Amino acid sequence: MSATSNDVPSDDQLDAMSRDDKVRLGTNLDGVEIIHREPRFPEPDTRAEKRSEFTVAIWFVLSGLLALAGFGLFIWNRWEFTMPEEDGYWAYTFYTPALGVSFGLAILFFGFGVIQLTKRFIPAEIAVQDRHDGGSNEVDKQTIAAELDDTLDSTTLPRRKMLIGSAAFGLGALAFSGAIAAIGGFIKNPWAEREKAPLWHSGWSPIYNSPADPEETVFLRRDTGNPYQVALVRPEDLDAGGMETVFPWRVSDGYGENEESRHKLLQGLRAARNPVMLIRLRPEDAKRAIKRRGQESFNYGDYFAYTKICSHLGCPTSLYEQQTNRILCPCHQSQFDALEYAKPVFGPAARALAQLPITVNNQGYMVANREFNGGEFIEPVGPAFWERKS
Repeated sequence: MSATSNDVPSDDQLDAMSRDDKVRLGTNLDGVEIIHREPRFPEPDTRAEKRSEFTVAIWFVLSGLLALAGFGLFIWNRWEFTMPEEDGYWAYTFYTPALGVSFGLAILFFGFGVIQLTKRFIPAEIAVQDRHDGGSNEVDKQTIAAELDDTLDSTTLPRRKMLIGSAAFGLGALAFSGAIAAIGGFIKNPWAEREKAPLWHSGWSPIYNSPADPEETVFLRRDTGNPYQVALVRPEDLDAGGMETVFPWRVSDGYGENEESRHKLLQGLRAARNPVMLIRLRPEDAKRAIKRRGQESFNYGDYFAYTKICSHLGCPTSLYEQQTNRILCPCHQSQFDALEYAKPVFGPAARALAQLPITVNNQGYMVANREFNGGEFIEPVGPAFWERKS
């Protein structure tokens, strides 16, 4: 609905109007018809009103407390990798779930507070408005300002110090904790160890070999369910079209005969960047395999080994589809073609999975091929980062 020239007051008339007059004028000029409007608490300072204010404030306070709890967990809880038999193992185990619960509930409770605020203090109103075109003139500006001021005043929020304080506390704690979590990853220098920085290496790297034998052989080891049992892999252990997850093992890791050896055996299985998918292609599929330039000899016959760490966000690519030779990541549905150097063919992943060079030693066991980068991946595994070139 558009206003006629007779509907528009002069500047003097506009200045003489009260706020309520401007509200009525503004709704009329905007083509708004208020069918029903009723304040939530016609009588101020009743018990019901105070109970409602207290209820809303509780949600905001709980949100703020949970956000601060998340901040405390993020800063002071144990985040370093910890073995089951070491002190602080349970704190490490529940570190990520506790962060998710605290921050998640903080956001959820703040949302509950906003919903309750709307239901308990915003006046119940039913209005119908016609759409209209045109820019905003001085009348529109002053009337909408009056309407907004009237809306704020009718909610009674300006006089509710408890609600304002609790909402500020909850929102401030959320913003502060979220900002700390966002920049927390930039505080620790991942390159402090230079060439031994963990972002560049996995458990297959020669840098973890025994100092007495820098060219130590790294065997492919399977997980039997007992972390202290060493079971090595032979080519005949895997059927054509099969897949098995394997892990690195060195003779210097021992057989669990002492505490240091038990630690190495468990770390070999639990370190996030160690698991590798050992795939034995069917003979007819192996003939069609396309190898990546510079990695033509990384496979051993029909056997190909790819990291299980997805190049998208680091989830485990734990599924192998034999009929299509697809490697699948269940987190975000990225798919990789095992017949074409694990190149991504579907989903958000943009880079191929890193391939581990493998061979068989003179004892018939499958090992990392030391002829290529000492038996390590020739590129970092997992997601991209700034210093990475591929």
